[in-house]
Amino acid sequence: MPVKNRFAELLSEITAWRRDIHENPELLFDVHRTAAKVAGLLKEFGCDEVVEGIGRTGVVGVIKGKSDRAGRVIGLRADMDALPIIEQTGVAYASKVPGKMHACGHDGHTAMLLGAAKYLAETRNFDGTAVVIFQPAEEGGGGGREMCADGMMERFGIQEVYGMHNMPGLPVGHFAIRPGAMMAAADQFDITVTGKGGHAAKPHECTDTTVVAAHIIVAMQTIASRNVDPLKQVVVSICTVQTDSTAHNVIPQVVKMKGTVRTMDPDVQDYVERRVAEIAEGTALALGAKAEVAYSRGYPVTMNTPENTDFAAEVARAVSGQVDTDAAPLMGAEDFSFMLNERPGAYIFLGNGDTAMFHHPAYNFDDDVIPFGSSWYAGMVESRMPAA
Repeated sequence: MPVKNRFAELLSEITAWRRDIHENPELLFDVHRTAAKVAGLLKEFGCDEVVEGIGRTGVVGVIKGKSDRAGRVIGLRADMDALPIIEQTGVAYASKVPGKMHACGHDGHTAMLLGAAKYLAETRNFDGTAVVIFQPAEEGGGGGREMCADGMMERFGIQEVYGMHNMPGLPVGHFAIRPGAMMAAADQFDITVTGKGGHAAKPHECTDTTVVAAHIIVAMQTIASRNVDPLKQVVVSICTVQTDSTAHNVIPQVVKMKGTVRTMDPDVQDYVERRVAEIAEGTALALGAKAEVAYSRGYPVTMNTPENTDFAAEVARAVSGQVDTDAAPLMGAEDFSFMLNERPGAYIFLGNGDTAMFHHPAYNFDDDVIPFGSSWYAGMVESRMPAA
């Protein structure tokens, strides 16, 4: 099952869909135009069922095979949302919306899955049901969580689920995957340090919250260096520090900090959440101030099921012959993890060649990737549910 000839025939059409989506980027759940385009195309393809509004603005299409003796149902997912970035690619089809662009390739993911859906609806050469999932709000909004909370898995009887993401720096057509933890959990925290403000010439009459905040920032680095097993990945970053004064000669009463925690292990995630609070509160107390911590869980670890990972790699190998099955895990987060928490499955990377990295204003999806991605999506259905 190499790259399917049908996708070479469809390449110009799929590319046109992708570039139209690229020109009209939408953020988070506000993907009304993109979702309407997706739904319209799925209906045009002749999908057996097209449902809009799953997880607020998600779209689901159902394609039944020629037979259904085994009763299997496979879900294939793509994301639709863009990013609040000013595009700097200079391409003819650049974003028409100021301050928004597809800087992560979700336009490509959506187009590739649409191509696979068109092919599967034409051929139906499988035994079972394919469910194509087009998700909003991957970029921080938790659209995958919302679709699952809407009962998507149960409503469509999905038994296993698969997702894909392009990867800059990996050659076009090359795939990368690993069993177990593929991408990190991403949490965030806010720390408010309160002391006693005053004149900078009289620090002895104050409780200097800037100094307290500095000690907290330094102490936080011991979580990774001294608290967590060095063989287990963890990143703790304080990224924003803001005082309630902008004067040169005022010791601020309040300092606010924002940060993120990335982990690959649920037990480490639990430990770090507790340790962030202990360090912030304890350090502040020792220096005569008070620290309040608000900690919130974000996307969970993206955890590939070993059996499904092997199968996804097998299909990728058949498509291109180029598969790394021991890819290094990434500390970035992915909300496909919510779907993998509901059902077994796997998440795979597909090379996007020599382009700028995700979330960069010069990033661009390479349309030469399309036949490989569409072939993998379609191959997951035809190989996992072979025609009886």
